[in-house]
Amino acid sequence: MVRFAICCALVVASTGVAADWQSTVTKDPGTFPPLRPLQATYAFGWSGFSAATGEVHFTKPSEDHFQLDATGRTTGLARALWKLDATHYALADAETLRPIETKQIEAYRWKKLITHLTFKSNGVKSERTDDATTKNRDFGFPGLLDLHSAMLFLRSQPLKERSVYRIVVYPASSAYLATITVTGREKVSIRAGTYKTIKLDLKLNKIGKNLELEPHRKFRRGTIWISDDADRILLRIEAQIFVGTVFVELQSIHYEDPKS
Repeated sequence: MVRFAICCALVVASTGVAADWQSTVTKDPGTFPPLRPLQATYAFGWSGFSAATGEVHFTKPSEDHFQLDATGRTTGLARALWKLDATHYALADAETLRPIETKQIEAYRWKKLITHLTFKSNGVKSERTDDATTKNRDFGFPGLLDLHSAMLFLRSQPLKERSVYRIVVYPASSAYLATITVTGREKVSIRAGTYKTIKLDLKLNKIGKNLELEPHRKFRRGTIWISDDADRILLRIEAQIFVGTVFVELQSIHYEDPKS
């Protein structure tokens, strides 16, 4: 489920960024107010057909931290073909919006994959266990983000039309340079309702061992819509990949009282 979400979110194409791409990375968070605690449900699908569902719980357990707990599973015909149950936990620094730790468990019909990421100021340590085999990997780059902190970091920015932001994301086992361009504002109707939205174009390059940029052969391009309001909640992602169009869409959302 989480791997499916990553595929939807990290849609890629060559960005044509020059060799000094590191100097173009957006380093500081913006000043947009932080996200309120919430619970939300998302639908995942392919070429218009629902394939999975996911539940997200975002909280601020302390003054210093933001926390994301998510669960997901394939449904219907997709589950008969590709059974997957997943959990995802992520902890981020509330001031810098940088990641601290990520834990992810993917239970397939034939195996279980466990990913544990520990972030430091200068990079990340990755531990991935596939049944009885464990692989450790270190990747050095300052200011890395995971998926949770990447969304928090992006929504904090001014997001003025035609603005371009570049961030380095490490979702599981590889690093990517994500280039996000604000393409406009529009009204969008989804399962959760009708919203005024900020429309974003997403491109991504894989980052090699020597920090060289590489194109991704399986993904073509992606579009993200977030609400154009005080919440800037993720509403929908569409990704054109080699097997068609996959999507993630908000089904329902409930904001919690932060004092409760």
